[in-house]
Amino acid sequence: MNKTKIGWIGLGNMGTPMSEQLIKAGYPLQVYNRSKEKESALKAMGAGIASSPAELIQSSDIVILMVSDDQAVREIFNAESGLLSVKTAGKIIINMSTVSPGVSKEMAALSAEFGHHYIDAPVSGSVKQAQEGQLVIMAGGSESTFLKAKPVLEVLGKMAMLVGGTGAGNSTKLAINSLLALYAQGLAETVIFANQQGIKTENLLTLIGQAALGNVFTKIKGDAILNDQYNAAFALKHIVKDLNLAKNEGLSSPLATTALETFQQAEPSYGEEDIIAVIKQLNS
Repeated sequence: MNKTKIGWIGLGNMGTPMSEQLIKAGYPLQVYNRSKEKESALKAMGAGIASSPAELIQSSDIVILMVSDDQAVREIFNAESGLLSVKTAGKIIINMSTVSPGVSKEMAALSAEFGHHYIDAPVSGSVKQAQEGQLVIMAGGSESTFLKAKPVLEVLGKMAMLVGGTGAGNSTKLAINSLLALYAQGLAETVIFANQQGIKTENLLTLIGQAALGNVFTKIKGDAILNDQYNAAFALKHIVKDLNLAKNEGLSSPLATTALETFQQAEPSYGEEDIIAVIKQLNS
């Protein structure tokens, strides 16, 4: 068994399979989640359960966060029983959430005041990649902290790359997710146009798959369209959040601006469905 003790916060669609990978790799794992029922599956696999982030950090060498947004991150750090509410030092805190570069810079500074080391390390990939340990991880922070964390990150992903200082991982993730939004809307519009010309979706997707435009995203989301199956692997509401974060960082290009408008319009009806459910908004 690996000796590095890991604490995990956030057991959503991504956090649960990612933390399971660490157990399978032999890491001692303790978890904390606000919704306690989500902890039971990890407990059955051998994970310990912490009553608070404060308890978690005391018994961990590395603490990993995979939560929803900036507000959730701040609460985990600053709450009455948060990570920084106890006297401990020298921990590595890895924030794998898709959040703003600003909140990472803020939490990194707070962590340093308490003698901890912070890196932002969001991921590219969805539930299937999380289940298989095939995520792509982009990190921001000091090289020394990244190298200490890298063996753990390599359990979770097929690639872990340091892209710059604190917040750089978050900036990279926002750039990639902006492209994700453009892909999704572009694919949806292409299918709709082809259908209007009498072209079957199945034939169109087969041709795209054999052309230079073919990629994994088009295959997965094309299958979702063909099967009329929009259960969220990546919920549409999350791309609205990410495009707004990118906009706040200065992204105002024509395509990104249009995509944000489209997904915002789709969110009230399809926010809990997969990102490619935007096709239903565009087709309405």
